[in-house]
Amino acid sequence: MRIATWNVNSLTARLPRVEEWLGLQEPDVLCLQETKQNDEKFPFEHLQSLGYDAVHYGEGRWNGVAILSRVGLDKPQQGFGTKEDEFGARFVGATCGGVRVMSAYVPNGRSLDSEHFQAKLQWLAHLKNVLADVDDTTQAIVLGDFNVAPFDNDVWDIGALEGMTHVSLEERTALQGLEEVGFVELFRQFHPEGEVYSWWDYRDGSFHKGHGMRIDLAFASAALTTRATGAWVDRDARKGVKPSDHAPVVFDFSD
Repeated sequence: MRIATWNVNSLTARLPRVEEWLGLQEPDVLCLQETKQNDEKFPFEHLQSLGYDAVHYGEGRWNGVAILSRVGLDKPQQGFGTKEDEFGARFVGATCGGVRVMSAYVPNGRSLDSEHFQAKLQWLAHLKNVLADVDDTTQAIVLGDFNVAPFDNDVWDIGALEGMTHVSLEERTALQGLEEVGFVELFRQFHPEGEVYSWWDYRDGSFHKGHGMRIDLAFASAALTTRATGAWVDRDARKGVKPSDHAPVVFDFSD
C-alpha cells in the first residue's frame, strides 16, 4: 500500500501535475494540502475518472485539505468539529483500505510573538488529543504540511532560522506530543541522517542551492508502523513548469 502527502499550493494551478503524478507513482492514497478551493470547485468527478474517490474540506482562497483514495473511502470527516476549525479548513479524515488516514495542514504561525503562533500550538495540541483517542490496535496515519522541521538537520542552515517559526522549541515539543500518545514520525525511521527536504522557497534559487526544509511529515500508529517498508521524497515533482514549492512525500507499506 502506498500513501503520500503533497502540499500542492493551489490545486487549480497544479491539477495537471497532480494528474500526471498519480499516473506515474500510482499511490493508493494521496493527501493534499493548500488546495485553495472550496468544495464546490473541487474536481470530484475528474478524480473519479482517474480512479480516485475523494473527500475535501476547503474555503476557497486559503487553506483546503483533501484525501484521494483508490482503495475505498469510508467515514469521511471534514474538520475537527471544534473551535480549532476557526483557524481554517486544515483537517480531513477518512478510512481507506482499512487505514484511518488524516490529512493535516498545520497553521504557519508567522512569528514567535504572534497570536497566530499561539493558534499553531493550540491546533497541534488538539491534534494530539485526536490521536490520543485512537485505539492501540487501529492502523492510522496523519500526513501533511506540519510547518515544523523536527530536527536541526531537517533544515539547510539552522543558524539562518534562529528566532523564527518552524524550528522553535515550542513547536518541536508540540510535535513530540504526537509521539507521546503512541504515533511514530515515519520518515525519520528510514532517514535518520537528515538533510532530506520536502520544501524549498520559490525565491533566490533555493531548490537548486539545496536550501530546503523537511516540514511535510507523517505520524503513524504503532499498528501501522510495523507495516512500513520505505519513505522517500519525489524531488522530480518539484522540477519543471509551475511546480508547487513542496514535493510529494511517499510512504510504502506491506500488504
